[in-house]
Amino acid sequence: MTSARWLFLAVVVLVVTSCAAGPNVVSHVDPVQVAGFWKGLWHGLIYPVTFFISLFTDNVNIYEVRNNGNWYDFGFVAGIGLLHTVTSAGGRSSKSRRKTSRLKETS
Repeated sequence: MTSARWLFLAVVVLVVTSCAAGPNVVSHVDPVQVAGFWKGLWHGLIYPVTFFISLFTDNVNIYEVRNNGNWYDFGFVAGIGLLHTVTSAGGRSSKSRRKTSRLKETS
């Protein structure tokens, strides 16, 4: 990887870690602060980073306990699916480009 890619990766990790779900302390649940679909989607997208951080600290959790139920769950799963789709599609496209370039060389 080039240094520009490493720098970009470091910036992305820094930005994503600043948006992790908070601690799951349930005392008073304010309906305005309940996590919905969009927060579930975001938490699903950043789950690899939050999982890694949650191994070393008690203040970060992967899943937001104060959520509105099924819509948060749907967003969380959709975010995980979207993340895996995007990351796996990038790997497939580079392989197909290499395969296509090899076929052109042999022709």
